[in-house]
Amino acid sequence: MCFDGGVRRVVRIPDDVYEVVMNGIEKVKMREKDSEDRKTCDEVFDKGTLLAIYKLICDGYFKILDFPISTGKEGNVFRAVKDDGTYVAVKIYRVSTLTFRSISRYIYGDPRFRGTKRRRLLIATWAKKEFKNLMRAMDAGVRVPRPIRQWENVLVMEYIGDDIGPAPLIKDVDLDDPERYFEILKNAIRNLYVNGKMVHGDISEYNVMVFREEPVIIDWAQGVVIQHPMAMEWLRRDIRNILRYFSRIGVKVPSEEDMMRFVVGG
Repeated sequence: MCFDGGVRRVVRIPDDVYEVVMNGIEKVKMREKDSEDRKTCDEVFDKGTLLAIYKLICDGYFKILDFPISTGKEGNVFRAVKDDGTYVAVKIYRVSTLTFRSISRYIYGDPRFRGTKRRRLLIATWAKKEFKNLMRAMDAGVRVPRPIRQWENVLVMEYIGDDIGPAPLIKDVDLDDPERYFEILKNAIRNLYVNGKMVHGDISEYNVMVFREEPVIIDWAQGVVIQHPMAMEWLRRDIRNILRYFSRIGVKVPSEEDMMRFVVGG
């Protein structure tokens, strides 16, 4: 079942398309040799998610899921192949395991969204939130994966990587000029606050990739606008995380209060 122009309708996946989708998913599962990883894959691809994948395939956003890029608490990210052979990243939020408590505090208090306790609608809102946050951050001049399409609990976005695999996290890279990376991220946090009027809420060395010698900030679902009652506390957390990481790798960083003044002004 899905929604088209506000009208609820039942959608049946044609056998040939279903076979293509399932063949791709089976290939993904075959790459997951660990039984726990295979169990996670089984949790990702429920019936509603298969319908969402089917719609995105039919709309031409990709033709097949290639391999898993990452597995997180909220969902899984896959590399997918388009008809022209180029790649996109497909993030699928797990409906069965994502808990209301873990995400509700980021949705309630954000004037852009109305919370709901219906699980699938809540998770679709969470995916929509990440899509909108990516758009807002990009408009603010912050380097993020370009959002392409969101449907139900599936988000399609720019693939950050190459033919071999995804770009590494900053924590796994021996930076040739860590001071430059710190300056870029310091200005990104400021641009996000001043130009985008929002806060990421979870920036750390685990949510920054290095691609073509530039940092790319990922994982934006928890981002909130500055009107959110927890925005300033989460901004301080972002600042603290960045200062801690770069100080640890030898960069002379400002104090938390100086960094806070730089970001918000005054």
